[in-house]
Amino acid sequence: MDKRIFSVGDINRYLKHTLETDDQLQNVWVRAEISNFTHHSRGHMYFTLKDEDGVLKAVMFAGSNRYLKFIPKNGTKVLARGNITVYEQGGQYQLIAREMQPDGIGSLYLAFEQLKKKLEEEGLFKQDIKKQLPVYPKAIGVITSPTGAAIRDIITTLRRRYPLVRIILLPVLVQGDQAPQSISDAIELMNRSEFIDVLIVGRGGGSIEELWAFNTELVARSIFESDIPVISAVGHETDYTIADFAADMRAATPTAAAELAVPHIAELRQKLNWLEEKLQKQFLGQVVQLQERWDRAHRTLLARHPRKQVETANQTLDRTISRLQMTMQRFVSDHQMRRQNLTQRLAFQNPRKQLQSYRERLERTQSTLTKIGKTTTEPARNRWLYAMTKLDGLSPLKIMGRGYSLVYKDKQLVKSIDQLDPGDGLKVELMDGAIDCSVWAIEERENDGKK
Repeated sequence: MDKRIFSVGDINRYLKHTLETDDQLQNVWVRAEISNFTHHSRGHMYFTLKDEDGVLKAVMFAGSNRYLKFIPKNGTKVLARGNITVYEQGGQYQLIAREMQPDGIGSLYLAFEQLKKKLEEEGLFKQDIKKQLPVYPKAIGVITSPTGAAIRDIITTLRRRYPLVRIILLPVLVQGDQAPQSISDAIELMNRSEFIDVLIVGRGGGSIEELWAFNTELVARSIFESDIPVISAVGHETDYTIADFAADMRAATPTAAAELAVPHIAELRQKLNWLEEKLQKQFLGQVVQLQERWDRAHRTLLARHPRKQVETANQTLDRTISRLQMTMQRFVSDHQMRRQNLTQRLAFQNPRKQLQSYRERLERTQSTLTKIGKTTTEPARNRWLYAMTKLDGLSPLKIMGRGYSLVYKDKQLVKSIDQLDPGDGLKVELMDGAIDCSVWAIEERENDGKK
């Protein structure tokens, strides 16, 4: 028997082919802990997956790991999905990871993928069965939490874009174990109504656990079975929920859902003006055509002298023009009334009224501040006048006005005879002027035994 000699490369290639043709090894989930983690400069990640039973080499190329929602590191417990192959040059089998999630949260993603695959195979996500949204909805049902930011954003956007629409809020739980049933019951209840045109189902953003109610089969089937078109409005711009796939339309945020649900009233007004202008042009064109036809008929009849036919044609033409004019007037009148109704409804939300209210409040505030200012400054002014009166009474000029004078020697005020000697020159300040004089004599005076 001939012996077949294999090279190492032959063996590795055979093992690689064998592993890569095994369907069970081409889409496997592995739960393990990361060790020996290396993030190569070219973007690829090399690491080892280990548990108490063994280790498995793994690589996650840059094209896959750029979608990771976390940063892997040594010791991180993960769920990794990929295919088993052989690295021929190293002679090692390894996992080529295509997706990876932290263990725990990863189990939620696994459940998400399984439910998504199941419902997709049942046809719940087909685009050709999606219901179209009405162009001009009269009433919109909103299924969300009544206390979150989502309902405020939805109401604000709807009122701004299309004030004519009615908003029906049905409060529900949006997270927790009871949330899926609450949302499902609300969708069923809304479908019993005959006047709701669109449903907005959603909430604000959050973690995957907080959004999990919108990843349940119960909510997805309720959305799919709804006779009313449903917009999914879960506040997460990058990720999708099962509800997003089941809904007739997906919005990245609650605000975006409100924008998708209704047209903008300014655009409607422009379209209405355009239609009115178009209708007027068409009417004038028809009048011109009829006038031209009348002119031709009139010339023909005059040429043949069929006076009776001309008179009949004139009457017919007059009636036709009258009917056209009346039709046009009614049409224009109807459109004008609709535009006036829209204008009146918009007037209720005119910011001028709010501005007038603010102006009146400002005037009342200014009046109050003026009164407070007078009340505060009047006592201070009275105290100031009283102090000025006292200071004026103590003024040297007042004293001099009563007959006193001030005596200076060498510009210094003389207060005692001890400061003077005979022959000294003095300057005496009076009320209405000053005099220069000299000391002729000094006389002392007894005062209680003192000089």
